Amino acid sequence: MALTDHDVYLFREGSFFRAYETLGAHPLAGGAGGTHFAVWAPNAERVSVIGDFNGWDASAHALRPRADSSGIWEGDVREAAAGSLYKYRIVSRERHYAVEKADPFAFRSEVPPRTASMVWNLDYAWGDDEWLRTRAARNALDAPCSIYEVHPGSWRRVPGAGNRPLSYRELAHELADYVRATGFTHVEFLPVMEHPFYGSWGYQVTGYFAPSARYGTPQDFMYLIDHLHQSGIGVILDWVPSHFPGDQHGLAFFDGTHLYEHADPRQGFHPEWHSAIFNYERAEVRNFLASSALFWLEVYHADALRVDAVASMLYLDYGRREGEWVPNVHGGRENLGAVSFVRSLNEAVYRDHPDTQTIAEESTAWPMVSRPVYLGGLGFGLKWNMGWMHDTLKYLQTDPVHRKYHHDRLTFSIWYAFSENFVLPLSHDEVVHGKGSLIGKMHGDEWQQFASLRLLYGYMWGHPGKKLLFMGGEFGQKREWQHDESLEWHVLQYPLHAGVQRWVRDLNRFYRDTPALYERDFSDDGFEWIDCNDSQSSVIAFLRKAQADAPPVLIVCNFTPVPRESYRLGVPHGGYWREALNSDAREYGGSGQGNLGGFEAMALPQHGRSHSLALRLPPLAVLFLRPDQT
Repeated sequence: MALTDHDVYLFREGSFFRAYETLGAHPLAGGAGGTHFAVWAPNAERVSVIGDFNGWDASAHALRPRADSSGIWEGDVREAAAGSLYKYRIVSRERHYAVEKADPFAFRSEVPPRTASMVWNLDYAWGDDEWLRTRAARNALDAPCSIYEVHPGSWRRVPGAGNRPLSYRELAHELADYVRATGFTHVEFLPVMEHPFYGSWGYQVTGYFAPSARYGTPQDFMYLIDHLHQSGIGVILDWVPSHFPGDQHGLAFFDGTHLYEHADPRQGFHPEWHSAIFNYERAEVRNFLASSALFWLEVYHADALRVDAVASMLYLDYGRREGEWVPNVHGGRENLGAVSFVRSLNEAVYRDHPDTQTIAEESTAWPMVSRPVYLGGLGFGLKWNMGWMHDTLKYLQTDPVHRKYHHDRLTFSIWYAFSENFVLPLSHDEVVHGKGSLIGKMHGDEWQQFASLRLLYGYMWGHPGKKLLFMGGEFGQKREWQHDESLEWHVLQYPLHAGVQRWVRDLNRFYRDTPALYERDFSDDGFEWIDCNDSQSSVIAFLRKAQADAPPVLIVCNFTPVPRESYRLGVPHGGYWREALNSDAREYGGSGQGNLGGFEAMALPQHGRSHSLALRLPPLAVLFLRPDQT
């Protein structure tokens, strides 16, 4: 598809959000064959296409600059066809710098460490019509959302084949079966966009329109998403618009100038990640990034994008000391270009794909991250609750004897729980870089650690907010995550590990079947404390409530290894309160203490309520109780 004058107008304006349809390499229609190439290189003196079809000869196929001063070079190459390898050879007007660049809009790349782009078409016969028809309800804020976070290269490996990762198509069936069995509603993939350094886990992207060739073709990745959809599982893709690596074949110093990034290192270089920062004030850069986001939603049917490192985009002084950053025009530290870009991106996503979501990994107190742009927000649908994660993990690392002095780490999250649409994350970031595993963070001996992990998950599934758990956590992997090795699936032969997996499975099933646990996640009328003040016993109890006449759920957590006998809690009405879940049950690896299936509420006031229960609270355990409906 050739660029029109209107396309160029939008391109200059910064609202050309489907640039992938015209920029890059596109096989020509008709019997003559060939490929149309278009690349933005405004400071180039010469641009040519080199590839395996012309012996990588820079003199064979020169592109021409458009006469409209857009900076776009284009041309047809009859010898190039689907499957052809190519790069752009760019000779800059600046210091006669010459470089060979991969195509920023390439749909496919060579398998790393090779770096050429590949001409490719994206034809695929999708079979997920039923999923797309019901996606709006499945992705709604009042729907259950339990996310299984996956790194595709290390979820499972094939020991008999050189310990290679599963391909996209192999992963499709094994992952879908596993996710259905464990009850998660969505899978979130760490970035699958092409990246040269495998150890970056995908967070150093060079191919913003190409799934990594390490695991197969673009159609293979489409098959993975399609199969998950046909299995009733949503797909969230990590997307990284915050920074990019300085590899010579990538975006950095693209045409002999700092085209995609700021020239001033105080604005254009990320000191923590040693990578380049996008110049969000350039219209063409906004086009590139927004086109990438919409591309994965439109072409690959992704259900949501989790936007990485939003805080690093919003703050000019992120990761910098005084004097190492440049204030905005008002003298502040807010990156006004990034704020404008994020808002326009979210408006475009919800305009064109209102049945999808954008999710911000944002770790500060920036206001209204998940509120609409028209109300002054950033426009995301959801935001990771990093504060809840840090407070909870720190609490569970504390000796239970001392937890009574840190009770506020459990209760503080409710003070702000409804200020944003939160996802509660226990993500890959918590099990890398020497942090150990989740089970390793739990205090005590092995039994106490496993009991505490089950307690953590029960507390998390009961707490307001959507859920996210990184792979391996669902069965208590003890080893820190290794990106080049398989998860420790062999530990499921041991009862404590298998018990955690059964617990997560049953939590997910109960969660999905219980509207009180998800319908009012983002409204304070869906939550009610029963008792948040018993710091001496390190016990909390609260109700979750649904929108209609569905029964509430009582969640009681005992954060000490001391069982509590006849622990009295007020409840809103009488009747039989059934013990729906108990993390201390023997099938999960617990001691088997509980309430023999439930308890009849007595007309004995407690905690300001007309009735009460006298419960046995197992050690380091969580109970879910709900009243029988009559």
